[in-house]
This record gives sequence, structure tokens and C-alpha cells, in this order.
Amino acid sequence: MANIQKVAKKAGVSVATVSRVLNNPDVVTLKTRTKVEQAIHELNYEPSALGRNLRTSRSRLLLVLLPSISNPFYTEIINGIEDTAIEEGYNILLCETDSNPERENIYFNMVKNRLAEGIISMDPTVNKKTLTDLAKDYPIVQCSEYDEDGTICYVSIDNELAAYHAVRHLIKLGHEKIALINSDEKFLYARERYRGFQKAMEEFELPIRPEWILNMENVKFEDGQQAMKGLLKQEVRPTAVFAVSDVLAIGALKELNINQIRVPEDIALVGFDKIVFSNMTHPTLTTISQPMYKMGSISANMLINKIKGKAVESVILEHELVIREST
Repeated sequence: MANIQKVAKKAGVSVATVSRVLNNPDVVTLKTRTKVEQAIHELNYEPSALGRNLRTSRSRLLLVLLPSISNPFYTEIINGIEDTAIEEGYNILLCETDSNPERENIYFNMVKNRLAEGIISMDPTVNKKTLTDLAKDYPIVQCSEYDEDGTICYVSIDNELAAYHAVRHLIKLGHEKIALINSDEKFLYARERYRGFQKAMEEFELPIRPEWILNMENVKFEDGQQAMKGLLKQEVRPTAVFAVSDVLAIGALKELNINQIRVPEDIALVGFDKIVFSNMTHPTLTTISQPMYKMGSISANMLINKIKGKAVESVILEHELVIREST
């Protein structure tokens, strides 16, 4: 097996010169570089990426923090991050925090110890102070969820405006009794989507009934189903429901189907995110589309630019109301 010493001997140069050709070719003359590259080709020499990274203190690794890999919302974002990272010569490591501070610290220490070069955080449960302090010295960006009072750059959508558009769509269809299935309002997106719901209801002078506002601790299919069970038990039922995620909406739709309640004739339903499953339900789900792949791609570019020392700014992307059978 060829090594750097054999390459140097065949090219008639020093090992240091071969190393410069591999790591910093611009400082080597064209004639010398050509000889070394020809020797590398003839000997089929493959330099050790690990060795090069150790010499240059570069891991070429980006950490992607998320609370749960099982949530389908993250799939397209991760695809966007990974495609862009690979194109730029980086790899990614998916880090499932499970909302556990001890696990978070393991990943933070990887950056501190130069085992990774930066972090894309998609975890709304991550300790904001710890992340902000880390961002003072290391490259970090946030994707989707971010700290509205923070200093870390992010890429997201206008959640309040998107929720407003979703609820206004239901109102324009003639609905006045509209319920909200929300997640925990400790999360920024939940607070913003509630404000969008509230804005639409107040604009059309419709009452917001507290018993029709359900804040779920988790964002899982069974939580959406449980929320709909609660709504169906009430003496006065809503005629439409806005759920702040497709996962919650699909769970709610399952409960409606179990009870043979027609959608949208008896109760209309709108979700949020446009995950792939939203077009596989019966009926198909009206939803707010987030440009998730683009969100991931942009966040990866932002992080890589920060690693290179370039200035980056936060980005707000456009959303779209996708009207399907559930309304």
C-alpha cells in the first residue's frame, strides 16, 4: 500500500512538499505540484482524511441537534442539511437530545473539544442560556425554532402569519366555531401560532372559547387523537379545528374517522408543516407548507459560512397554504 513517503520518493521531493501539495497546493510551484500529483495517481495513493484533520484541527463535522429523530417534521430539513454539507465537503452527525441536558452537554463538549466544527440546533427544548454562551465562541445557527430575544442567527418562517392564514381560510369557508390544538406554549412556535389564531378570530369578531384551546405537552399522533376526544365530549362542538402540526392533525383525524364524523362536512381540519403523511390521509389534509428542505439547506450554508468567519444574517422564508380535502 502506498504511503506519503513512497509518493515523495517517486516524485523526487520531500515528504513536506507532498504534504503541502495535499493541504495547501497554492504555495507549491506548478511544476512540482504536477510531479507530485502524477506520483499520487500512479501509486493510487489515498491520503488519510483523519490524519489531515488532526494536522489542520478540522473535523469537517457538523452537529444537528433535534429532540427526537422519530418526528417526521425533521426529515426534509435533515435532507437539506446533509445534501448541502456534503456538497461543501462536510459530514453531519444527528444528535437526538431527548430533551436531556446531560446529552446536550455531551454534544456541546464535542464542539469545545474540536471534534465537531459547529451546531445546527432544531431543538426547542435546548437550554437557551447554555446555547447562547456557547455561540459566543463557536459557530452555531438555529433552524425552525429559535430564541426571539437571542443573538444566534436562525432560519425559520413567520409562524404567526402562517397560522393567521390557516384560520382565516376556515373563517372564509363560513366557520365561526373554531378550536385550536396547540403544543406547549413554552415553545416559541406554539406562542406564535396561537397569536396567529387569535389575530384571525379577533379580526372577524369571533369568540375564542377557552375550552376549545388545547395545549398538548407532546407533539405525537396520540396527543392529537386525545385532544380530539376532548373536543368531541363537549356539549357544544366546534365545526373546524386548526392543529399547529400535521402530526397532531393526523391524530385528530384518526379520532374523527373512528367516530364516523365526516371531514370536512361535520368538522373541517387544518394542519401545519406539510409532512409527507399529510397527503396520505383520508381525507387528505389541508396544511401550511414550510419549505423544510430549503430551510435545512440554508441553515447548513449559514453554519459553514460562520465556520469560515463570514458574517451571516437570520432568514425568514415564505410559507404556503395547501388546500386539500379536509377543508
